[in-house]
Amino acid sequence: MIKIKEVILVEGKYDKIKLSGLVDALIIETGGFALYTNDEKMKMIRDMAKKRGVIIFTDSDRAGFQIRSYLGGCLTGIDKSLIKHAYAPDVYGKEKRKSKPGKEGKLGVEGLSSELIIQSLLKAGATPAPGINPFPITKSDMMEDGLAGQPMAAENRRKLAAYLDLPARISANALLDYLNATMTREEYKEAVKACCSEPGLK
Repeated sequence: MIKIKEVILVEGKYDKIKLSGLVDALIIETGGFALYTNDEKMKMIRDMAKKRGVIIFTDSDRAGFQIRSYLGGCLTGIDKSLIKHAYAPDVYGKEKRKSKPGKEGKLGVEGLSSELIIQSLLKAGATPAPGINPFPITKSDMMEDGLAGQPMAAENRRKLAAYLDLPARISANALLDYLNATMTREEYKEAVKACCSEPGLK
């Protein structure tokens, strides 16, 4: 397994599951075309791109290229060196979980061999990151700070989300991903401390 600095953007949950077994990286599902109307997720992706860079890794069919193009358009104004593209080669076949091949008969990212996925990421210029975030923020930290596992956790997350200019309804898992992608443990603690004066955040 290789550790990668950039955030990897894939289309769906099965792509994420496949990559999660091969690389140690933050992997975000775009939700396919649903991303077009999800301004909150797009804002988070832009923030992550500025902090860590992103690798766009969509399927090689027409839909995949449309989503790739949309992402590229939404990431304009960000240093181009921070936006990388991993391309799935044209491999024809059917994913095991599907009853029939897709419209164009090509395998999506989830159906590619492990070797092809790693090759695609390395060709895209993925940055090995053995030292990135050696002390990551954990669910335990969030519980300790009243952001998870407590009666007021949802309200506390909304307060921290407002402080960080994030969507108010962000889930605990999505918030954790965002925090680890954009700040150090020290910066996280400072953000929590800055919110401590507000009622309800412990």
